[in-house]
Amino acid sequence: MRLVSVNSLQAGVCLAKPVYNEQGSTLISRGIPLTARMIERLDSLGISYVYIEDGRIEHIGIYDSISEKLRREAISFIKSSFNRIVNESKQQQSFLLEKSMKEVVSLVRNFIGELKHNENVLNLLTDIYIYDDYVYSHSINVTMYALALGMELKLSDNDLETIGIGALLHDVGKVSVPLDILDKPGKLTAEEFEEVKKHPEYGYELLRKVPTLSLLVAHCAYQHHERLDGSGYPRGLKGNQIHLFGKILAIADVYDAVTSHRVYRKAMLPHEGLEILYAGAGTLFDKQMVESFRRAVAVYPVGLGVVLSDGRKGVVSRQNQEMSDRPHVMILEHSNGEKLKTSYEIDLMKELHIVITECDTAVI
Repeated sequence: MRLVSVNSLQAGVCLAKPVYNEQGSTLISRGIPLTARMIERLDSLGISYVYIEDGRIEHIGIYDSISEKLRREAISFIKSSFNRIVNESKQQQSFLLEKSMKEVVSLVRNFIGELKHNENVLNLLTDIYIYDDYVYSHSINVTMYALALGMELKLSDNDLETIGIGALLHDVGKVSVPLDILDKPGKLTAEEFEEVKKHPEYGYELLRKVPTLSLLVAHCAYQHHERLDGSGYPRGLKGNQIHLFGKILAIADVYDAVTSHRVYRKAMLPHEGLEILYAGAGTLFDKQMVESFRRAVAVYPVGLGVVLSDGRKGVVSRQNQEMSDRPHVMILEHSNGEKLKTSYEIDLMKELHIVITECDTAVI
């Protein structure tokens, strides 16, 4: 199977992985030839990339970072929990959240368990779901990225649980932001953006009043938009004024924001999302943490077409732990453009003079 951009799809190709809605129901099944109408539908839903069947590399398998069952349970819980508190008083919101804490802790522990037993680096791009509301899927993805980074930083189990809860609830303050602003597809006005920028404080005030929650959970909501140089919000904290968890969540939040499918803009590929983080390393984000994050996620996902520095073309076939920017690549084409009759695999950890120079997501 191969990862390709939706805008390069042509009628007749078959999906190698199905596309799901947020309830886990299949919208488009694998193995069914796509029609022009199906392709238009994928594009209108904001899907940027899909996996298609490619007989030359049919032996390459794609793994899921977390089980479909756990993702579905988490999405359903976050959606119902947030919807339940939208129109309630502040006091009632905190009370309802407190009643949900048993389920929150259980979900986070399940996330940690699955991530610890998954030998592969984290790659949420493989999970192609369509969501009615970005906030819910974003909460799950940020939790996964924050936990993966926390594990790479060797945080204790207690700290992982705390940051997992904080990540799952980091955007809860958005329940106090008007829906017409949150759901606006175009650019926000200055006044609307100022209202959105209040959601970390709304979340903090809500979570700090839940007696069974660590105050650090509330600070995850409060600090996830703070930046090292003081350019973040809501308080403009700098450097060590920002808690470790706030620094982790800042990285996870931005990375998921730029690599997620959105109706109004194309998702970036993982290596492009990492470039955004590296551009801000040392000024906006903790440089050491960005380096750790690079080791924790799949920089070049399995199935992605790549161009090598010697001109050969191929598809990422396997990951190398702790060095996902140097994966195994199945070579399909010579440097002169001649397609191979028999593909072969190289390991970029052993071919250190060769690097990936370009990604190719077109159907060929």
